[in-house]
Amino acid sequence: MKGNDYVKFMTQQVVSYMDLPKEERKKRRTDIKAQRNHLPIGNRWFGVLPVAIKSIFKRAE
Repeated sequence: MKGNDYVKFMTQQVVSYMDLPKEERKKRRTDIKAQRNHLPIGNRWFGVLPVAIKSIFKRAE
């Protein structure tokens, strides 16, 4: 993806987000926060690193 394409894409995303009604934007934010709360605490704090370490130890067994 070239630089101009990326700027065009980001502009489209921002404009489409700003065109939404305020209630819909709030609902999206609360939905994203609710999904984030369902992640295991290790993934939420450290990302994928704990999963990778766990899989390495499982292979070693």
